[in-house]
Amino acid sequence: MPITQLEPLRVYLLAKPGVTEELPFGPDALVFKVLGKMFALVAWQETPLTISLKCDPGLALLLRGTYAAVQPGYHLNKRHWNTVTLDDEVPEDEVEEMIDASYDLVVKGMTKAQKAQLEKG
Repeated sequence: MPITQLEPLRVYLLAKPGVTEELPFGPDALVFKVLGKMFALVAWQETPLTISLKCDPGLALLLRGTYAAVQPGYHLNKRHWNTVTLDDEVPEDEVEEMIDASYDLVVKGMTKAQKAQLEKG
């Protein structure tokens, strides 16, 4: 099943070390956190689904210029977050790379102790 559908997307996000799924903003937004820090927000009741991901500011601009489905983060810091409409315009492997990069950016900002906790599993 493609990652543009909710269950494969959830499976991909939750497979990363230290990830939890929460609903802190109400029932319409699934928030995925690594050790309590958000790296993905899925508007799971949207059709098509949208996912907001943390992104390096330069890359965020490049992706927005490349794909109409990539927009500045909805209700997020528009310099550091993109919202991606999962309508098949962005190739699945590119969406996975964006998810991985968002996760990695959040982990990069963690303390040594937190990073060690992730490595232990």
